[in-house]
Amino acid sequence: MSQEYVHKTLKSKALYGRARKVLPAGVSYGIRYYDPYPFYTEKARGSKLYDVDGNVYVDFWLGHTALILGHCHPQVVEAVKSQLENGTHYGTCHKLEIELAEQIVKMVPSVEMVRFTNSGTEANMYAVRLARTYSRKSKIAKFEGGWHGGYDALHVGVKYPFTVPESAGLTEGAVKQTVLLPFNDIEGVEKKLRSEKDVGTIIIEPVLGSGGGIPADVAFLKELRALCDEMGILLIFDEVITGFRLAPGGAQQYFGVTPDISVFGKIVGGGFPVGAFGSRKDIMDSLDSAVHERPFFSFHGGTFVANPITMIAGLTTLKILENGQSIQKLNETGEKLRQRTKRIFEANDVAAQVVGASSLFNVHFAESLVKNARDAHMADREKQVDYCLSLIVNGVFVLPTHIAALSAAHLEEDFDKFLSVTKQYASRTEKKVNRASC
Repeated sequence: MSQEYVHKTLKSKALYGRARKVLPAGVSYGIRYYDPYPFYTEKARGSKLYDVDGNVYVDFWLGHTALILGHCHPQVVEAVKSQLENGTHYGTCHKLEIELAEQIVKMVPSVEMVRFTNSGTEANMYAVRLARTYSRKSKIAKFEGGWHGGYDALHVGVKYPFTVPESAGLTEGAVKQTVLLPFNDIEGVEKKLRSEKDVGTIIIEPVLGSGGGIPADVAFLKELRALCDEMGILLIFDEVITGFRLAPGGAQQYFGVTPDISVFGKIVGGGFPVGAFGSRKDIMDSLDSAVHERPFFSFHGGTFVANPITMIAGLTTLKILENGQSIQKLNETGEKLRQRTKRIFEANDVAAQVVGASSLFNVHFAESLVKNARDAHMADREKQVDYCLSLIVNGVFVLPTHIAALSAAHLEEDFDKFLSVTKQYASRTEKKVNRASC
C-alpha cells in the first residue's frame, strides 16, 4: 500500500523533502504527519481535496472537523470577500463581534455571555482560568484520553500510558493540580473525587476527539452533572469538536446535560482560526476588568481575537446551521454510515468497532466494545493505520487513527466510495485482530 501511495504522490514526496529542511518533522502540526509522508493539498472545494499530483480525495477530515458546510461554501466565501474590502483586522471593537456573540447566546441556552480567542487551546486555557477564579479552587479534573489543546495544565493523560508526560517541557508545578478521571465510569469518577480535596472544576469532551471518537454515555453525563452539583464543582464542556455539530446547541442539547462553562472552536469560526468560551453572567462577570481590580478579575485577551474575517465567516455559518435542518440530516446520515460500515466488517468476519455520535465516526479494530481511551489503546492500531492508508490511496481522506466527520457538502456518491473502499479492505484483511497488551 505504501508503494502505491508513493507512486501516486511523487510531487508531494518532493515537497516533503523540502519541508523537512525548514519545519520540524516536516509539518506544522505533529498529527498531520503519517508514514511514509503526507500529501500536499493544492485546493479544496465542497467535499473534495485536490493534491499537487492531481489526485482527488473525498475529505472526511474536514480541516480537523471544522468545515461542517464543506470547503468554500458559497455564502461564507461571499461574506468573507465583502469583509476583505473593509479590513481584515482592526484591533478595535466592531459590530460583528457583538453579532456573533448574540448568535451563540441565541443557539446555546446555557451561555449568556461570550469571549472569543484564536484557537480551541486558548479557549480552554482561559475557561479553566475563569473556572478557577470563580470557584476559588485550584485543582481541575479531566478525563483519560481527553484532548483540550496544548495548555500545560490540561496536557495530561491524553495517550496511554496516561502516567507518561505528553510533552517535554511540562513542569511539575504546571500539572500537579490536575486530577485524571476515568471516562464513562461514574463510580471511578466519584471514588477519585472523594479521595481528592479542593477540586473546583471538571472538564470533559462529550465525544472524545483524539481519544478515539468515543461518545460519553448519556447516563454517565447526567450522573456527572449531578455529582458536580452535589460537590460544588463547575462542569466545563469542551465543545471545540461537538459545538454546533451534534445539534444547534451542541452536545449539551444533544445529550440533554447542561454545563456551567462551554468551550467552542472549529465550526464557530466558519473555516478561520477561532476559539470561544461562554457561560452564565455571574461566572463571566469574573472577566470584567472594568468592575474588578487586579488581581480579582480573570484576564483574557489576544491581538487577533474577534477579528472581523473570523466573525463574519462564523456568523454566516451559524445562521445556516441555526434551524437545525442541516445538522439533523447529517446526524441521520452519520448513523446510517456507521451502521453500514459496521455491517461490512461483520460480513467479512473482521472484528471492528465503529464508534461515534451524530456526524462523527471512527473505526477501532477490536473484538470488544470501545467505551474509553483505554479500550481504544487495546485495539489493533497497526491495522487501523493500514486501513486509513488504504482509504487515502483509493481517494478517501481520513487522517490516520483520528476521528472523521461528515459535512453538508458530502454527496451520496462520496459515502458509496467510502463504503466501497472499506469493503475492499475488509475482504482482503486478516480476520483475526491482534490485541495490544495493556
